[in-house]
Amino acid sequence: MNFQQLHFANRHGHNLFAQLDLPVDVDPNAYAIFAHCFTCTKNLKAVANINRSLTRGGIAVLRFDFTGLGQSEGDFADTNFTTNVSDLVDAARYLADHYSAPKLLVGHSLGGAAVLQAAAEIQSATAVAVIGAPASPDHVLRHLSDATEEIEAAGEAQVRLAGRPFRLKKQFLDDLNANRMTGAIKSLNRALLILHSPVDNVVGIENAAEIFQTARHPKSFVSLDTADHLLTEPADSGYAGAMIAAWSRRYIAPFIER
Repeated sequence: MNFQQLHFANRHGHNLFAQLDLPVDVDPNAYAIFAHCFTCTKNLKAVANINRSLTRGGIAVLRFDFTGLGQSEGDFADTNFTTNVSDLVDAARYLADHYSAPKLLVGHSLGGAAVLQAAAEIQSATAVAVIGAPASPDHVLRHLSDATEEIEAAGEAQVRLAGRPFRLKKQFLDDLNANRMTGAIKSLNRALLILHSPVDNVVGIENAAEIFQTARHPKSFVSLDTADHLLTEPADSGYAGAMIAAWSRRYIAPFIER
């Protein structure tokens, strides 16, 4: 997999650091954006494995760190679900200005909810794929149950997520509670692929069912069987990537078989 390291400024003036994964020895047939999971970064191994499958199919994929995460500028405490969505829209604008507008949006976990929301503002996208996505962003609140009271009372609190400390402000909770996904999913008006593990103990399989039932056709579901939420087994992320690459052939044009 070829790649280019790059960065772009979001609407708030923060430089977001990214990697553009490219097909080997050929020009891309289409471009995609990958949105990583909550508190993760673009460098998660599962992301690289999924993108490798897509680049083999001739799709270039931009993966980037959301504001305040990884190498990107900004304070994580000042971000929320809405800023994630706006970062995605800014990433799409960057691709359109410097390469080609994205045809495919892929999101993992909360990044999946973000691409479902952002799709309305990314008109070039003809297909959306979500992996282990919650049906609503406020699903995150379940993992903050011990801290929400302190955040509400003090305005902010230090929490541990995935073994690392993060500072969260009340505006983060308010934004999660204000966002409702039903309308965005119902009016998606794009081909949708939902990938989810029935044994996901972070975002339960019932979320995939809710997204599927809410969405209009064309929509498809792929079970990731015994995979965990972060797709830590390379075989699971490789399978997910292969499924997205195969499915997208029907919806991304021009797509040339290789």
